[in-house]
Amino acid sequence: MNKNLKRTAAFTALARALAAGARGGPSLGARLAALPRMIRASMRGEYDGGLRLALMTAAVAYVASPVDLVPELMLTVFGLVDDAVVVTWLAGTVLAETERFLEWETARASVIPGHAVP
Repeated sequence: MNKNLKRTAAFTALARALAAGARGGPSLGARLAALPRMIRASMRGEYDGGLRLALMTAAVAYVASPVDLVPELMLTVFGLVDDAVVVTWLAGTVLAETERFLEWETARASVIPGHAVP
């Protein structure tokens, strides 16, 4: 059941990304390709996504970890809810943050070095 909830959240996030790509927003491929660039830019201090990346990393570690705040074996369905919430938050955050990063990249590329930005 745990895998089903995670799959459902992942498919929902995927559907949102595909719909955004169809509406003219960044495609899922563009978002996934932006992740390594976003991490590098954050590590260099060029992009302000360091805290959000740390939170996303913690969310991945929480979901992947066998240690849980609410144990699945003891509380069955209620134990799965916390993982589903974290996966849903993670999917939405990755989508939102990659879109924000792509907008930042576009704005940064349009700035001419040596010219004042109004």
